[in-house]
Amino acid sequence: MEHSIHRQLKSLYVTDTERHEVTVDGFRIDAVDEERLIEIQYGSLGAIRDKIRRLLRSHDVLVVKPLAERKQLLKRDVPEGPVVSTRKSPKKQTLWNLFDDLVHFVGVFPHPRLELEVLMTLQDEYRLPAEKKRRVSRGYIVEDRLLSEVTGRAMLRTVDDLLAMLPDAIRPPERTEPFGTADLAAAAGISRPLARKVAYCLRRCGLAQVVGKEGNAILYQLPACG
Repeated sequence: MEHSIHRQLKSLYVTDTERHEVTVDGFRIDAVDEERLIEIQYGSLGAIRDKIRRLLRSHDVLVVKPLAERKQLLKRDVPEGPVVSTRKSPKKQTLWNLFDDLVHFVGVFPHPRLELEVLMTLQDEYRLPAEKKRRVSRGYIVEDRLLSEVTGRAMLRTVDDLLAMLPDAIRPPERTEPFGTADLAAAAGISRPLARKVAYCLRRCGLAQVVGKEGNAILYQLPACG
């Protein structure tokens, strides 16, 4: 079932609902404006990788990836019933969490006809208790997600946009020597596993080269400025 946040984001980009859920080249497209096809992907970018690759043969495409900077969790006992409890989710996403998904999309991004826009959002998530007969390990199901606010945007078109995301302490000219994922994690304030995903994307996009190892740690080199 389509969640409310998906409908809200379609209307954010294209107000005319007649242009929502349009079939193009045999694919169902979330929205279409005068210049491009628009796909809003709350789930994994990897799930639409092949679809986007095929559409890019003939169309300009904007892929919108919403991330939850903050999420409020609202519990109901019955569908559409009163809210019985509310709390803030301890999980907070940042722009860096794009790379959790980008690792499955670098075979498509970058592309001259592709734009990837990341939306930082505040969301309300409504939850229901999972039925005992259903195999749901987390003990609840998501009834709906609503967009509360868009707090920021980042448009990515080229590898230079990825490079601009990196901390100055990692990028030339401030740093000219190779770096490892521990250096990247410390400079960006992210976990080591996430830093590995960032490094993988940089390498796959041709931005970073593997230049050696320090112990078991792979060392990467970014191109010099200019």
